[in-house]
Amino acid sequence: MNSAIRSSYLTLSRDRSVPIPETPKLQPFPRFFDSTNRNNRFRDVSSCSSLLRTRLRHDSAEFRTSLSHRVGVSSKNAQFDSFPDENEAQAPSFAEFITSERVKVVAMLALALALCNADRVVMSVAIVPLSLSNGWSRSFAGIVQSSFLWGYLISPIAGGTLVDYYGGKVVMAWGVALWSLATFLTPWAAETSLWALLAMRALLGIAEGVALPSMNNMVARWFPQTERARAVGIAMAGFQLGSSVGLMLSPILMSQGGIFGPFVIFGLSGFLWVLVWLSATSSTPDRNPQISKYELEYILNERKKSFLVENKPKTTKVIPPFRRLLSKLPTWSLIIANAMHSWGFFIFLSWMPIYFNSVYHVDLRQAAWFSAVPWTVMAIMGYIGGLWSDIMIRNGMSVTLTRKIMQSIGFLGPGIALVGLTTAKSPAVASAWLTLAVGLKSFSHSGFLVNLQEIAPQYTGVLHGISNTGGTLAAILGTVGAGFFVELVGSFQGFLLFTSLLYVLAALFYNVFSTGERVNFDEPTHE
Repeated sequence: MNSAIRSSYLTLSRDRSVPIPETPKLQPFPRFFDSTNRNNRFRDVSSCSSLLRTRLRHDSAEFRTSLSHRVGVSSKNAQFDSFPDENEAQAPSFAEFITSERVKVVAMLALALALCNADRVVMSVAIVPLSLSNGWSRSFAGIVQSSFLWGYLISPIAGGTLVDYYGGKVVMAWGVALWSLATFLTPWAAETSLWALLAMRALLGIAEGVALPSMNNMVARWFPQTERARAVGIAMAGFQLGSSVGLMLSPILMSQGGIFGPFVIFGLSGFLWVLVWLSATSSTPDRNPQISKYELEYILNERKKSFLVENKPKTTKVIPPFRRLLSKLPTWSLIIANAMHSWGFFIFLSWMPIYFNSVYHVDLRQAAWFSAVPWTVMAIMGYIGGLWSDIMIRNGMSVTLTRKIMQSIGFLGPGIALVGLTTAKSPAVASAWLTLAVGLKSFSHSGFLVNLQEIAPQYTGVLHGISNTGGTLAAILGTVGAGFFVELVGSFQGFLLFTSLLYVLAALFYNVFSTGERVNFDEPTHE
């Protein structure tokens, strides 16, 4: 036996610097021995056998380590790489991923964001008959649509701070409940007075300001870094589908139930979502009674490799270090990116139905359909971008470079497509260019939107709130400015070209100053 063991090690260690184990010398014992020494001798034999097995395991491990450095492992030689760490959970398959508890959580987030956007876009369709019945000009219609943004300007920073303190589950539930109430009461407000209508739309904006910070907080808690872009892609797909559903269903519901039919339907849907959300989800994986042991271990092990996100709500530092957050250029790269993203988003969302109606003279229902198709494509492209982003990081590309590539596609693509939109001679061609612009825009979700979780995981909510405030200011300026620009110049095309230029400048700023690494915001600012 000893000679066979040594022969096998000589074969394996040939041409390699692998130590050959010294075989322990077993003392022979007589065929007949007295009973008084029997136990001691058996104990000696057992000890020697254990020593031999331990030494063989040790040297075998050394051999595997040495071999892994000398032999290139391929899929055909997978047996050389078949020694995984027992404590490391393996990456899940697609089937395991799509049926996991964390995907159920992000699916609920996607549904909430779908309701969030559907409640916004109803007014984009209703504004046409409301303007006709009330005699509103284009510029005043822009002011009415921007009233949502007045409230949206107030809440993101406060909402983000609450998200960091209480967690995304609780804040999201309150947000959906409030914005569903505002949507449900909009018909009553419109019949009461103009100021009541503006106040209700502002309340909608206040409540919806917590949606994206809550989503980001839940994704950071439930998903490892190598899956976050995909998770954000799924959640934002719901956001974009909400635009499509709102734009396509609103004219149909209006034809059946009057101008305010969609407001009632979408408002009631939000109340139903809150009941399911509170009963079927948890704020963190370790508090979920339905999660499997395998999935929980995988999430926790992967989290150790990236950034630690606290599972418990914060009990200290309620007021975040705003001065330190704003003192870093990576923060400003996110603010500029969010501002440009929101500018383009609300221009497309608020003005495209009117654009198709006024430029190509299509009726309201056709205009809504032409405007809705791009958002469906954006939902699909957003998931593809997230999947591609996660694959690049898994294959070794740096997080910083990955985010910059995604953001460049998300800004330069729409910038070029908008130039094409201004040259379109038919609504079909214009819809194709708009679809391309909005579809490529979705790659931003795998750029700056995921980047928020990476540079400051402990301040994800408030950082998202700060950048959202910048985005809201840009959205107000763009939404109101578009109306005045069209009245002064008499053309949408000039405003679209101006937006294209802003996309290019924002892409340049983000590529120069952004990072995928964690930024130290707890270090005091030196004056």
